Amino acid sequence: MNASLPDVPEVRVVGLPLLTSGFDLVERLDLAMHLKVHGPLEPIAGEQLATLAEQISLRGRGGAGFPFAKKLRAVAEAAIRRGVRPVVVINGSEDEPACRKDTVLINRAPHLILDGALLAAEALGARTLVVGVTRDSTEASMQAALAERGLSNRRGSMLRARVQRNPVRMVTGESSALVRSADGGPPLPPGRKVRTSDSGVGGAPTLLSNAETFAQLAVAARIGAERYRRTGLRDEPGTVLLTLSGAVARPMVVEAPTGVPLRYVLQLAGAPPLPQGVLTGGYHGKWLDAVTAHDAVVSRASLEACGGALGAGAILPLGPGTCPLGEALHVANWLAAESAGQCGPCYLGLPAAARGLADVLDGGGPTALEALREVTRAVKRRGACKHPDGSAAFLESTIAAFTDDLAAHVLGDGCGRPVEGVLPLHDDSPQGQGSSGRKLAVDWTLCQGHGLCADIVPELIQLGPDGFPAVAEAAVPRYSEARAQRAVRRCPALALRIEEAPAAIPAQAPSPGLPMLPRGRGRRALGSGR
Repeated sequence: MNASLPDVPEVRVVGLPLLTSGFDLVERLDLAMHLKVHGPLEPIAGEQLATLAEQISLRGRGGAGFPFAKKLRAVAEAAIRRGVRPVVVINGSEDEPACRKDTVLINRAPHLILDGALLAAEALGARTLVVGVTRDSTEASMQAALAERGLSNRRGSMLRARVQRNPVRMVTGESSALVRSADGGPPLPPGRKVRTSDSGVGGAPTLLSNAETFAQLAVAARIGAERYRRTGLRDEPGTVLLTLSGAVARPMVVEAPTGVPLRYVLQLAGAPPLPQGVLTGGYHGKWLDAVTAHDAVVSRASLEACGGALGAGAILPLGPGTCPLGEALHVANWLAAESAGQCGPCYLGLPAAARGLADVLDGGGPTALEALREVTRAVKRRGACKHPDGSAAFLESTIAAFTDDLAAHVLGDGCGRPVEGVLPLHDDSPQGQGSSGRKLAVDWTLCQGHGLCADIVPELIQLGPDGFPAVAEAAVPRYSEARAQRAVRRCPALALRIEEAPAAIPAQAPSPGLPMLPRGRGRRALGSGR
């Protein structure tokens, strides 16, 4: 079964701690302990705060890496131009199964995050603070932190602060989805793209940044830019938080200075000395081979230069005993199930890409490989958010990184290794958090091959060359439930039904989201209902 990570794994430090100061003393720094460890913090004027962010080269730590000073100035200018109070939003929606660094910070050092956000709110003249979370533990810790500071959402307060709880979904952490949910809407990206610095929560200019970003700002505000820059690289000073999982002896979150060799961090977590590959940047990231990973250092520029990605700091080595393409297939199925179901390139393209990878593993040959490459190219830059792009990048990197294994599957009988399920998912269900827990099944004794079902739910059912469906049953994502029920109702032969999905499927099962029929087994005898 696929591994999973606890909300708060082990925390280690390379060098002197900055963000994790006090973690050796208590499990959670309440306000009193936070002040003992870090000391008081004085307000900073807006332009001084932006200058500080520039001096320490502070970029967003949620994955995109946007310069914080530029975002801060854009919000300030928009607020002045429109004559409205801006809003500050902390994005603590850490929904990728391989990431825990923000969850660790919120659970163990919530006041350091609040320090940075309140600095920004004071500098901008904001009167609203929203904290986006997706877990029970992070909601409880942040609610307690707000109460410890006497902050609430009461009308008339100088600063109205509240916690916005969203479901654990890959797309809920997207900035526009968080803004939409804060306004009372669904936690999904809207169809149109608007910069939050221009129009965010309540239509006001909104400073939205990742939890670690605000914590880094608070550290720099206390110790000053000069001292902050003494740690790490000249162009990327300070520390970063990394989540180490995959084929490691001890999954952990590590605070390390930029410039530390990646191999040292991997050794700290007990990774194999010669991994097959190292996934950098998480499930929207890219693979490095063992040699490249050995020479890389922990920094955004270094990882990008050698073909990797820092992203949100997830690092996942893969050991020699598992099939890397099979591991990637589990992730591809999960990414497909995490779609918001709003745009075709995502809810049609990502399941098609997962099926394409399954077809490659099933011996589809060069034709299957080319089809997989084509569909990954097709989904990029066409979605309502970055989920299709990141998922396509992961699949393209997988194909490029494991050429020997790819050749064994495309040209031979496979690599011969099992799939151990070492890449963590949210739970033991291969369908992931986006599944409804139900499946759409075809009764082959009734199906007459009308094909209407493929028109209604193309993300679940596709027709084969003979006009009959190419799947026997399909897991139904939440976003497809209504369409799946419509397909059942409109089937003229009454050949479709919706069933409860089994509680667990072995990790070695191929393509658990959309099982493919074996080649050459009586497809003429199978039909499609409408």
